[in-house]
Amino acid sequence: MADLDDLDRRLLAALRTDAREPAASLARRLGVTRATVTHRIARLQANGTILGFTARVREGAEGEVRAVSFIELEGRATDRVIQRLRGLPEVVSLHTTNGGWDLVAEIRTTSLADFDRTLGRIRSVDGVVNSETSLLLSSVLM
Repeated sequence: MADLDDLDRRLLAALRTDAREPAASLARRLGVTRATVTHRIARLQANGTILGFTARVREGAEGEVRAVSFIELEGRATDRVIQRLRGLPEVVSLHTTNGGWDLVAEIRTTSLADFDRTLGRIRSVDGVVNSETSLLLSSVLM
C-alpha cells in the first residue's frame, strides 16, 4: 500500500463515514481546496488504496442472515479449500488467519434454512477438519 499522510488518513475516514459527501464539503471540513480533495481521491483510487465505493444498507433491510465461520483445515488443503469456498455465493469474504483457525469466512444467506445448507456445504468440503460459526446479531460499528 502506498504511504499515506495525515490528510490522506483524514480523507479516508471522512469517505468511510459518507462517500457521497461532495468534494467541496470535504475540502471545507479538511481545510484544503476542492482540487486537492479530488486529486487525492483520484490518486488513492489509482494506487489501489480506494478499491471502490459501495452503498451501506440498513441492517436487516434485506432480511439476511449473517455469520462468521472459523475453519480449520488439514495439512496442505488450503488452496483446494479456498477454491471450493470461493465458488459458494453465500461466502462473501474469505481470509487466511493465524492461530487455531486457518480461514475465516463471512457468510450471508436469506434465511436460516439457507444458512444451514451453506454451513453443511462448507463442512463437507474435502480438507475441512473443523469449524466454529457465530451468527452476527447486530452491528455496533461499521
